[in-house]
Amino acid sequence: MNTQLRRDADQIIAASLKAVMPDEAVHNALKDFKPGGGKTIMVAVGKAAWQMAKAAIETLGNVDGGIVITKYGHVKGELPRVVCFEAGHPVPDENSFMAAKMAIDMVDGLRENDTVLFLLSGGGSALFELPLISPQELQDITGQLLAGGADIVEMNTVRKRLSGVKGGRFALHCAPARVFSVILSDIVGDPLDMIASGPAYPDTSTCAQAEAVVKKYGLKISNRAVELLSRETPKKLDNVEAKITGSVRELCGAALRECRTLGYETVLLTDRLCCEAREAGSFLASILKTHECDGKPMAFVAGGETVVHVTGHGLGGRNQEIALSAAAGIRGLNTAAVFSLGSDGTDGPTDAAGGYVDGTTAQELQKHGWDISSALRDNDAYHALAAVGGLIITGPTGTNVNDVSVALLRGGK
Repeated sequence: MNTQLRRDADQIIAASLKAVMPDEAVHNALKDFKPGGGKTIMVAVGKAAWQMAKAAIETLGNVDGGIVITKYGHVKGELPRVVCFEAGHPVPDENSFMAAKMAIDMVDGLRENDTVLFLLSGGGSALFELPLISPQELQDITGQLLAGGADIVEMNTVRKRLSGVKGGRFALHCAPARVFSVILSDIVGDPLDMIASGPAYPDTSTCAQAEAVVKKYGLKISNRAVELLSRETPKKLDNVEAKITGSVRELCGAALRECRTLGYETVLLTDRLCCEAREAGSFLASILKTHECDGKPMAFVAGGETVVHVTGHGLGGRNQEIALSAAAGIRGLNTAAVFSLGSDGTDGPTDAAGGYVDGTTAQELQKHGWDISSALRDNDAYHALAAVGGLIITGPTGTNVNDVSVALLRGGK
C-alpha cells in the first residue's frame, strides 16, 4: 500500500466529513425558526437524526417533547424530553413501525399555534414507516427493489404510496399545526419530495410512475399493494415550510478544498453521479490512466449515489464496489489511488464507510488469493478489501449527505 496516498485519503475524508456535520447547519437553519406560541414538538428522522436533534436543542434551549428515529448504533446519548428509537435500515422493521406510530401520536391533536420541528436526513424511508400493507410484504418489496438495483428515486416513488406517513401524509397528521422542516439531503438534485420519501412535502411523483417502476423490476406485489399504487398522494400542503441545510455539493466542495490544501490540482467531475458502482470505479481508473503522464498532483472528485445489482452472496456496499472495481484499472500505477465512502459512515449492510485502493492493491489481492472479477460477481468487496487493509472505517458519523469518490494522482512515475 502507498502510505503517502493513504495518509492523504484519510486527511481528505476527515476534513470532508467535518465540513458536513449537521451541527452548524442546524444552528443556521433555526435562526429563521419562529414557534407559533403554542407547543413545539420535535420529530427527528434519519441516519443523522440524533446529531440534528442535539444541535436543535442546543440552539432552542428546549422543546415540549420529541422523538428521534435513527439507525441502529446511531444514538449517542439521552436528550432532554426526547425519546430515542433505533430501527431497521435499509429494510424497515418493527421498531420503524413502532416509532412512526409514536411520532403520529405526538402530533395528533395539535392546534394551529403549535409547531412541529421536523428534522430530516437520509435513511428516513426505512426508519420512518407506517405501512398500509403487511410489514412482511413491505420488507419484501424493499428487498426486491434493492436486489434489482433500483435507484433511490424509484424506490421512494413506490414506497410512499404504500405508507401512512410518506408522500406528504405525515404533514396531514400534523395539521393544523405548522411544520418547519430542516433537511439534510442525500439525494442527487435535492428533491424535497424524495428525501426520505417526503413525509412533510407535497409529492410530485405520480401513480403512473410508481406503476412503471413495478413493471420495470417485475415486482411481485399483492392486490392490496396494486390498489394502493393507484391512490394519489397530497399535491398541496399549506402548513409546511422546508429548508435544506446540507447536501452532496457541500461534501464535494469540502473534499476539493482539502485536496488543494494537500497540493493537488482539483477537478469536480460531477455532484450527480448515478450509475452502476463498478462502472463508476472503472471510469475513475480510466481518468487516472489518462492523466498519469501529466506529472503533477491531481485530484478528481465525484459525488452522488451509485447502485449495485446483487448477483452474488457476498458482503459489501456501493462504495466498496467502486473502489474494488477501480483497483483493476490502476494496477501497477504506483502514484494513483481511488477511495469512495458514504458520508453516514455505513456502506450497505456493513460496518465500513467505503473502500480505498491504490496501484498496489490488485497485486496484493492476488497474493491473498482474491480475484477482483470474481469478488465483484459475488458482491464480496468487503472481504476482498479487508484482506488488504482497504476498508474505510469511520463508525456512524452523525451526518448523511450522500457519497463522495476521489481519484488521486501524486505526480511523477
